[in-house]
Amino acid sequence: MSDFNSIKNWLEDDRPREKMMQKGAAALTDAELLAILLSTGSRNKSAVDLAKEALEMAHNNLRELGRLNIDELQKINGIGEAKAIIISASMELGRRRQLAAGLERKAVRTSADAVEIFMPILQDLNHEAFCVVYMNQACKVIKTELVSNGGLTATVADIRIILKNALLCNANTLLLGHNHPSGNKTPSEQDKILTRKIKEAAALMDIKLLDHIIIAGNDYLSLSDEGYC
Repeated sequence: MSDFNSIKNWLEDDRPREKMMQKGAAALTDAELLAILLSTGSRNKSAVDLAKEALEMAHNNLRELGRLNIDELQKINGIGEAKAIIISASMELGRRRQLAAGLERKAVRTSADAVEIFMPILQDLNHEAFCVVYMNQACKVIKTELVSNGGLTATVADIRIILKNALLCNANTLLLGHNHPSGNKTPSEQDKILTRKIKEAAALMDIKLLDHIIIAGNDYLSLSDEGYC
């Protein structure tokens, strides 16, 4: 790396690590935080330069950055496998932290509560996936399970497997969630039919379907709020 691009030669206030020590993490830009994780730059670019290019590839949107895979990140000159893995791992940690916050909730009572669980699991996927949250009678989470991964436009959820798993973990209540990679939160006729079938089949076993959430990017729709559950 040239002396000009070396972070060591920057003013101390402009160096990400020193800036974080002096002013706290909140004072850093997304690129500066990412640069700290990358640690080093490449031959002609600083770590901050590489971080900025990664963010530009994601249209300066952290959610979009989380959707980039390791191969896509390596298309940036200066980001090899190791740095791509670091970026991908940091995005996954962010998702897991967000998910942990939802699972720590005492009970799921509203569609907004359900979204806190489904959003970190489903929002960054480029294909449709179907997730089930199994809960006890007090609506406290017992288990969260990704039961199906589909294609770009559809996924199939096996009702028998969902109900079998509910019985195995002694669940009394279910939450369903799937994503629309297109960003359109409007439920399809297939979504409505599947919701009705699962609700009716679960009722035969004294299991209640609380809601079915559709995640569409940063937005969502609750089929319960819309009157379909």
